[in-house]
Amino acid sequence: MSNIDQFKTTLTDGQIFKKDFIILGTGILNGTAVPETHVKIPLKTMNRHGLIAGATGTGKTKTLQVIAEQLSLKGVPSVLMDLKGDLSGLAMPGEANDFIMKRSATIGVEYSPQGLPVELMTISNEKGVRMRATVSEFGPVLMSQILEVNDTQQGVIALVFRYCDVNHLPLVDLKDFKRVLQFVTNEGKEAITKEFGQVSSASVNTIMRKIIELEQQGADRFFGERSFEVEDFTRTKDGKGVISVIRLTDIQSKPKLFSTFMLSLLSEIYETFPEQGDADQPKLCLFIDEAHLVFSNASKDLLEKIEAIIKLIRSKGVGVFFCTQTPTDVPDNVLGQLGLKVQHALRAFTAKDRKAITKTAENYPDSPFYKTSEVLTSMGIGEALITALNEKGIPTPLAHTLVRAPITRMDILEDAEINSLVSKSDLVQKYNQDIDQESAYEMLERKMMQLEKEQEKVTLPKPATKTVPKPKQEESFIEELSKNTMVRQMGRTLFRELARGILGSFSGKRR
Repeated sequence: MSNIDQFKTTLTDGQIFKKDFIILGTGILNGTAVPETHVKIPLKTMNRHGLIAGATGTGKTKTLQVIAEQLSLKGVPSVLMDLKGDLSGLAMPGEANDFIMKRSATIGVEYSPQGLPVELMTISNEKGVRMRATVSEFGPVLMSQILEVNDTQQGVIALVFRYCDVNHLPLVDLKDFKRVLQFVTNEGKEAITKEFGQVSSASVNTIMRKIIELEQQGADRFFGERSFEVEDFTRTKDGKGVISVIRLTDIQSKPKLFSTFMLSLLSEIYETFPEQGDADQPKLCLFIDEAHLVFSNASKDLLEKIEAIIKLIRSKGVGVFFCTQTPTDVPDNVLGQLGLKVQHALRAFTAKDRKAITKTAENYPDSPFYKTSEVLTSMGIGEALITALNEKGIPTPLAHTLVRAPITRMDILEDAEINSLVSKSDLVQKYNQDIDQESAYEMLERKMMQLEKEQEKVTLPKPATKTVPKPKQEESFIEELSKNTMVRQMGRTLFRELARGILGSFSGKRR
């Protein structure tokens, strides 16, 4: 049997699937594409997560685009973190030029350009569906992880959330959070000390500075109402999965905001989605471009949270795929959880680069057809080493692959196209209204004003020796505050600490 025949047999036998799959390209041997050697990924194992890595300009983003397209055509929705701004083109058909047609013929797939259902989203000032979350939904544990506070300060944050839960003070945005922190060390200090013990002013001041740092990265636009419902990620249209492109081009220099958003999103999905088990296809796939921004600026505790949720979220039918330059950008504990590995070319310009390439090659299965470390530096644009998990969870043979071309536009949308897409969105109508309902800040401010007015009405008696009468207050501050807000609160979902899950975030929604 010739070497090519052996290659065909090995690749084909290793990719015999009973369930549905997507085709990423065709195998390459000795620099030449080999017909009838489609490189397939079974949908059944797409919830085992994945990695798309490679040097700048080698085709990582286009591979991400291809995978999202093929998933959409199979009815699987996906969420794409678009930090470079070049994924919005998924909404428009690609262009069938001679190069693409020849490439498709070589691979043995039909090239049929078409636009796919796309929803543009944003957590900042970009155009699209506004994504928000409330401070209460984060919960004390997750908020502490984001702010990177010590154990004492974490205890203060837990106290604040507990106090607000008991007294029905909704923590909606960072303004509410800061106001309650001020309250526990000023006007409410006596009541707080009596019920919870003394709170250190130094700890509160440190937390305040951490919140201000978060605000400076734009988090004040992320925290608020109306909270985004992650079930809206799982929509289909005309049998195709909707691709939600979260436009993040203006937060590349704000890694704390990005990691905050990512962890809250993963936490909310984990807590909201029901257990799915081993289904024939995933419920949702998330693609995180420039994934090093998530890990390089995260604290040890934050990394532990990310690692934990990556391990657990698979059972919800959700696959998470990291797109970055080298596998070393991803912590080993996360890397070990990734079933699909797509490795584009790496460049060896320095001794450090060569060591990194050797280490990268060790992450892939041995192959009788390639010396992996050599292939890594010799691949062209649009080529990749690919291995996945078959339906039994066994890695498929490593294949040097000629990746198929995207069927959607390989470029960004023009402003007029973006405006048209946003104007037709049902979710824009649902989420893009600014809501500033009465919450902890307004409730505390109003109560303080009431107490000040009552204090002003108190007149001192003539005899200086007599005791000064106190203002009549039949109800305590807490009782009156609860009474004044009870009717309004009954029309909403109350914040309850027991709804917070193992990751410390809050699954209930305030409407």
